[in-house]
Amino acid sequence: MSNGAHTTNRSHKTRILVLGGGFGGLYAALYLDKTFVGDPNVEVILVSRENYTLFTPMLHEVAAGELEMSDIVNPIRKMLRHADFVQAEVHSIDLLARRVTVSHGLLADRQELSFDHLVLALGSETNFFDIPGLAERAITMKSGADPFFLRNRVITLLEYASLEESESVRRAMLTFVVAGGGFAGVETVGALNDFAREAVKSYPKLNPDWIRVLLVHPGTVILPELGEGLGLYAQKKLRQRRVEIRVGARVLGYSGMGVELSGGEAIKTATLIWTAGVTPASVLKDLPCKKEKDRLMVDANLEVPEFPGVWAVGDCAWILNRKTGQPHPPTAQHALRQATRVAKNIVAAIRGGPKKPFAFSTLGQLATIGRRTGVAKILGLKFSGFIAWFLWRGVYLMKIPRFEKKLRVALGWTLNLFFPPDLVQYVSVRDIESLHEHLTQLRKNPLRPDPKEMRGEAETTELLPTAP
Repeated sequence: MSNGAHTTNRSHKTRILVLGGGFGGLYAALYLDKTFVGDPNVEVILVSRENYTLFTPMLHEVAAGELEMSDIVNPIRKMLRHADFVQAEVHSIDLLARRVTVSHGLLADRQELSFDHLVLALGSETNFFDIPGLAERAITMKSGADPFFLRNRVITLLEYASLEESESVRRAMLTFVVAGGGFAGVETVGALNDFAREAVKSYPKLNPDWIRVLLVHPGTVILPELGEGLGLYAQKKLRQRRVEIRVGARVLGYSGMGVELSGGEAIKTATLIWTAGVTPASVLKDLPCKKEKDRLMVDANLEVPEFPGVWAVGDCAWILNRKTGQPHPPTAQHALRQATRVAKNIVAAIRGGPKKPFAFSTLGQLATIGRRTGVAKILGLKFSGFIAWFLWRGVYLMKIPRFEKKLRVALGWTLNLFFPPDLVQYVSVRDIESLHEHLTQLRKNPLRPDPKEMRGEAETTELLPTAP
């Protein structure tokens, strides 16, 4: 796209610039796209790092081989009919000059986009809290590549372990630690546990008892959003399926060969999955706006008070619930409705109508915990077991965009009732490099790892030669 593509003929057009292709940004752009389709005086531009939208509630299903990545992504260009789309990284935002600088392409060419209305829906980034080793070595569950990377890691370790002679190293290879007992962590650990224990049956040299899956959570009970009762039920079911749970514990460091927990416990493992924290997009950090916990404070209409025409929704916005006095949670069901409300308020601002405040109460929350079991709280009613799992699938099947994807997901789930997931190993350069470091350390340190090494104080070891 040329630099002048969005800078000419601006005298008579009102430009609405939407930053972010997640739930908040995409659905705001879709509403605006439909509303202004016949208006030559208004243009809508959506900017996103990826040219697809990712249905994040199903990431763990991809990690477990229940679905393929293509099942839960939708191409943005197919969803937007008339609005412009720019695949780019947001480099900086100047609210005073009302311009956004983006970079796109392999050469990171920069381009300036002016705006009359700006929707900030840039979501959040993983927060590692400056814990040693996490940013460099932990696996996250946030982007489209993460579940594929995790599934590949499990299969790769099963293959390596079947060739390893040392039982202690085998056990460490087959130990998986998930940090974070919220929705993402619990759903990931349930799916990971099912996948690993089913997959190990295809490796006759491996003892299924060597599979070890742990969930680490700093609170007193997992899934605190659903209440203590459902959280304890989830803990009970996961433990019955041989998932070890450490409540009241925090990760203090990760060396690639082991995880150090608060209390002094050290766990030998080559795999740590981090789901224990997020922070708003870093590009928002220096904006001259009022913030609460790094999220942009907006008024009841979702507008930034200091800058008329600047709006914020989703994970990066601090939106107070007028009934409870607490902020609305950064969940998909809230972001979708915030997107519609902010789009309607922008339409009102342009056409001279009244803006309306955002008002919404959580309808319910659901989580799967593996093996056709779930927990749910819907309209104050609590469900657990198979019915909660069935509700989870039904709700999210309806929510995933486009009929084509709904059909693909439904067919995938149906086939999985009769056939187990494929154990196909696609070894990436990223996985080879990280595993070489981890496995080298495991082999050179067969005993309990030194906590100093977990904090990154150990000397760097040489990498293993490339595996066949």
